[in-house]
Amino acid sequence: MTRLIAMAVLSLGLAGCGQGGDKLVVTGSSTLAPVITEVAERFEKDTGIEVDVQSGGSGRGINDVRQGLADIGMVSRALDASEKDLDPVVVARDGIAMIVNADNPVDAITRAEVRALYRGETDNWQALGWTERPVTVINKSSGRATLTRFVEYFGLDNRNVEADMVIGENQQGIQAVASAPAAIGYVSVGAAEYEAGAGTAIRLLELDGVAASTSTVGAGRYPLGRDLNLITTGQRSAMVQRFLDFARSDEVADLYRKHYFVPARG
Repeated sequence: MTRLIAMAVLSLGLAGCGQGGDKLVVTGSSTLAPVITEVAERFEKDTGIEVDVQSGGSGRGINDVRQGLADIGMVSRALDASEKDLDPVVVARDGIAMIVNADNPVDAITRAEVRALYRGETDNWQALGWTERPVTVINKSSGRATLTRFVEYFGLDNRNVEADMVIGENQQGIQAVASAPAAIGYVSVGAAEYEAGAGTAIRLLELDGVAASTSTVGAGRYPLGRDLNLITTGQRSAMVQRFLDFARSDEVADLYRKHYFVPARG
């Protein structure tokens, strides 16, 4: 969360829904929150406008924007037909990776195999080419865009998912898999690629013959890709529009790449 002293806001005649109307409040997706925090820090240095970035899931971002509790929401999926009141701005592209512990030799999985695991039809790693060992299935909690995109892609009903553990943030899922040799879960491709590169004990599984990577997401080849959006509702203030323009600009493309996302521009 960034909390720098706002400067020059009154002189610009800008207003937000933060305390005293002198800052922007951005809430939502845990996938987007880390990079948008850095975007906000750079924006604050350039403009003197304070930006408060809070996580909590895409559902929170949508609800907060609708209720006027946030100026901008972070949503890590495409909007659906029931969300036509929201205006999205795509800032980057990501994917959802199936991840396992680094000690697990399985390196690829199919759509049918994921469905069977999450419906409880397969419950042992021997069926997937490893040893006879029960699978620890990790699912995402309600209100998470990653969950929405996951069940949509695999044709699952979340009410029927057989999960041994339910997590919220990407980091929770990554750490859960890293600490449990028989676990499988799903998180942001960008977050997983970064953590695996940093030595965290996870591996990204190839999905239906395509590697889960920033490269395949950027090339449009990875089947479980998704847009990362900043959303608003109603008429945008000058300050909100200024931040949205900045968040899509070449000035911050390096930050998206740093977090292993594909920037919308740059």
